[in-house]
Amino acid sequence: MKSSNSRFNKCLYFSTNALARKVEKLAVENWKKVDLAPSHAYLLMMVLENPGAQPSCIADEMQLTPSTITRLIEKLEEKKLVIRTTEGKITNVYPTPKGKELLPKMKTCMGEFTKTYTEILGAEESMRMVQNINKLTDKLE
Repeated sequence: MKSSNSRFNKCLYFSTNALARKVEKLAVENWKKVDLAPSHAYLLMMVLENPGAQPSCIADEMQLTPSTITRLIEKLEEKKLVIRTTEGKITNVYPTPKGKELLPKMKTCMGEFTKTYTEILGAEESMRMVQNINKLTDKLE
């Protein structure tokens, strides 16, 4: 059934969740190439760009709760892609050599994901939609 035909098509909650599920499905399919869920991949890319990032900064950037970030980091540690160091009360997250090796593949996945949704929605519509979603998200904070 098309979302526009749903009895809940005027509800922000149901409409955004329907969109999120479809985007998630596209993203998961794209990120399979590196054997990572999209959230894990984006976190790893953040750590690769900012070695020594603190979990609280990662949580702010990714707009996720600290407990969610902790779970994501633990999963990346299990895969030997990141390590955590602790100095007093400060925790820092660093990429491992294995994590660093994934960067070119992850950039490819990110590009292919963007290409996939851009082909479906069109370049202008994609760009406009992302900008509008960011503006609306900021307003709801």
